[in-house]
Amino acid sequence: MVSIETILSFTPVLAGLFTLAMIIYSLRVFTSKNLGDTVLAIDALTVDLIVLMILVALYYRTPYLLIGVIPLASWIFLLDLIVSRYLEKRRSK
Repeated sequence: MVSIETILSFTPVLAGLFTLAMIIYSLRVFTSKNLGDTVLAIDALTVDLIVLMILVALYYRTPYLLIGVIPLASWIFLLDLIVSRYLEKRRSK
């Protein structure tokens, strides 16, 4: 099992990598030509934000920062449902 000190020593590095990935996904959201690519980039951006929030909660050793993870996960699920219904209706016309 990995000790908490090892996890805490790698947390800032992982947070930096996830932040870099979030910047790349944000660029993809703003430069995308179609809706599918935009939704996929927003999905990846939200998942990275969830992981970043979990890393910050681990670093500060507080469970209170994890409260925002559940609404974010449900928001991204609802976004996928809404966009898939929209694309399905557009395809059937």
